[in-house]
Amino acid sequence: MADPDFKRSVVFLVEHGEEGTVGFVLNQETQLFLNDVIVQFPDFGPRLQIGGPVQPDTLHYIHREARLGGVEVMPGVFWGGNFDILKELIDAQELDPSHIRFYIGYSGWSPGQLEEELENNSWIVSSISVAHLFSDDYEDFWKETVRSLGNRYAHIANFPENPNLN
Repeated sequence: MADPDFKRSVVFLVEHGEEGTVGFVLNQETQLFLNDVIVQFPDFGPRLQIGGPVQPDTLHYIHREARLGGVEVMPGVFWGGNFDILKELIDAQELDPSHIRFYIGYSGWSPGQLEEELENNSWIVSSISVAHLFSDDYEDFWKETVRSLGNRYAHIANFPENPNLN
């Protein structure tokens, strides 16, 4: 995609329905941590990620911790949940940092918009494993995701970011 918000991005969709679609970019890491954006929050990794260009002043999270609640978006993976319980689990050091990802903003599509983009071949659709979803290999995340789609798409992973440099 030419759009810089989505160039070489992998987006995980958490909601798709009549009111539109919501997702999070999985491979745009920031240098910020949770306690950098929330005053008096305990020190806790991982780094925040840019979930997308919509409402960049909001914080979202996906996780593998059923005690937090939230919307189960795939077996054992939840979106959102009880923020007070989140803080308690972090304070008690009972939350594995590799089981949660925080996003600033989100990616959103109005009703029918994503379908139109799919018809125009703007996106490649795939499933994702829980292990890959919570991977911290952000540098190669896009390339590995594209390669996982098979031979039909593997060559795309080797395209230079700027084709003029080829």
